[in-house]
Amino acid sequence: MERIEIDGRPATVDDLRHPALRNYGHFTAMQVRDRRVRGLSLHLERLDSATRELFGRDLDGEVVRARIRHALAGDVHDASVRVYIFGRDLPTWGEVEPSVMVTVRPPVDPPNPPRNVWPAPYQRPAAHIKHVGGFGQEYFLRMAERAGYDEALLVAPDGTIAEGAVTNIGFSDGESIVWPEAPMLRGITLALVERGLAEMGIPARRQVIRLADLPSLRAAFLTNSRGIMSVQRIGSRRFPVDYPLMKTLQDAYERNPWHLL
Repeated sequence: MERIEIDGRPATVDDLRHPALRNYGHFTAMQVRDRRVRGLSLHLERLDSATRELFGRDLDGEVVRARIRHALAGDVHDASVRVYIFGRDLPTWGEVEPSVMVTVRPPVDPPNPPRNVWPAPYQRPAAHIKHVGGFGQEYFLRMAERAGYDEALLVAPDGTIAEGAVTNIGFSDGESIVWPEAPMLRGITLALVERGLAEMGIPARRQVIRLADLPSLRAAFLTNSRGIMSVQRIGSRRFPVDYPLMKTLQDAYERNPWHLL
C-alpha cells in the first residue's frame, strides 16, 4: 500500500516533476493509528513555521488535516504518513503558492534490538528545519551501515553531539535525562517525551555534550517518528541497556494522547 497525493488528488508525473527537480521544501513524518496521530498539533505547528520561513506564507492546519484524510481515504486506518510542502515553478519567487504532498505507506514500529551508532563528521544546514535534500545524512548513514552500525550520529568538528541522521539522541546521567545543546531538529517524539517527563516530575536538561563526555553518561537512547530505541554502542563506547529508563521514557511518551485527524 503506497499512495502519493498532491493538493488532494493523485500525483501525476507532471506534479512530481516539481519536487523532483527543485530541491526546496520541508516535511514532517508521523505514524497514524486508527486515523489518529500522537502530537498532531506539533506536526501542524512545525509545518506552518517552516512554510512561513521558507515561503513567506502561512499554512492552514485544517487544510493539512483534510489532505491527510483524503489520502488515507476510507480504507486506511493505520499508516506511515509524510506531509511535504514544496513550491511549484512560478515567474516570481514571491508568487510561489506552496503545495501539500501526502505520502501513505504501511505503518512501522521502532526496531527492538538496541541500536549501534557511528559518529559522523557532519552537521545539517538549517538544522532546525526538517527540510528535503538530506544527502549528507543519507551519505553518512550509508557509511555507518557499511561499518556495521544502525545509525549515524552527527558531530561537529569539536566533537559536539547534535542529532542522529534520522533520529534525536538523548542520554541519562543516572539522575536526569540529558539532551544535546546544539543546532539540531527538535523532533516531535523528543518534544512529546520531554513534555511527559515534565508531567511526571522527572528532571531533564539540555547541555553541550561532546564525544569525550560519553564515559560520564550511563545510558543513551534514540527517538524519531517510529518511537523510542535504546542504544548499546556509540563508536567504541558501549552502554548497558537501562530497561527501567526505557520504560520511563515510553511512559512519558504515552502520556500524550492520540488526536483524530
